[in-house]
Amino acid sequence: MSMVSNICRLVFKSFKTFKMSERTAIERIKANTEVAKKTIDELKNELSNIHKAYTSMLTQQLKEENAQLLAAVEEAKKSLVNLENQNGVPQIPVPNQTVSVVAAKKPDTTSQEKSTAVPESEIKETKPKKEKKEKKPKEQKEPVADLPVDVGRLDLRIGKVEDVQRHPDADSLYVLKINCGEDKPRTVCSGLVKHVPIDELKDRTVVLLCNLKPVKMRGITSEAMVMCASSEAGVEVLSPPENSTSGDLVHCEGYTRQPDAVMNPKKKIFETVAPDLHTNDKLQACYKNTPFTVQGKGFCIAKTLKNVPVK
Repeated sequence: MSMVSNICRLVFKSFKTFKMSERTAIERIKANTEVAKKTIDELKNELSNIHKAYTSMLTQQLKEENAQLLAAVEEAKKSLVNLENQNGVPQIPVPNQTVSVVAAKKPDTTSQEKSTAVPESEIKETKPKKEKKEKKPKEQKEPVADLPVDVGRLDLRIGKVEDVQRHPDADSLYVLKINCGEDKPRTVCSGLVKHVPIDELKDRTVVLLCNLKPVKMRGITSEAMVMCASSEAGVEVLSPPENSTSGDLVHCEGYTRQPDAVMNPKKKIFETVAPDLHTNDKLQACYKNTPFTVQGKGFCIAKTLKNVPVK
């Protein structure tokens, strides 16, 4: 029993010693950590002070350099003014500044002139007075007589369809290229998809209204309108005389052909004329019963539609 007791005492003593040494190590680590923290804080403060001192030094250095530069510029200005004065160049005052004014003299190498500061308010500049131009009396323009609103205001021409495509963004529209005797074909968007097969339009000669204001139709600008006979029974493209050529003009007997370059939409010229456009019993396109004609060649007609509106 005494041996066991001794062993237990030794074990307990060793454990106690181990615990004490472990506690001492932890305390030492804590103490070292505190020292490290203090050292880091001191270093931070030192770095901050160094940074402030460097910034202050750099600022002072820049100020001194700027002052030297300004002094050099002022010296150069004075030298330039003296040289100009010696060579008879007058000094012009700068607005809102005190300027150096010296009377212009001939070069004199024996004496140096002194400049006197004079406020700008005391310097008077003399400017030559502008001569007043006599006003010309306005020319009185003679009032232009208003043209009658009739079929003569419509620019109707014969055109030939050179190309037909379906509109990329509108299922009901064709996009046509029509030659009407100009430098280049006109682009025309026409809602004939449901009424006229595309093959019937290719290379076809048509009657074209050319002085409507161009308008965009789903992104494509339409520059004219194909004239058609129209009714509930269907739509038919008007056919010019067989021997018509691109650019031939369409007339109505008894009405002077004097079309606007582009009809002003606000004046509603076409809207006023349109109700009197129709086909007659002979299938001829008419304005108030007067047929459309290409002079010396014949009439513009529909295929089957009689006494229906033309639009």
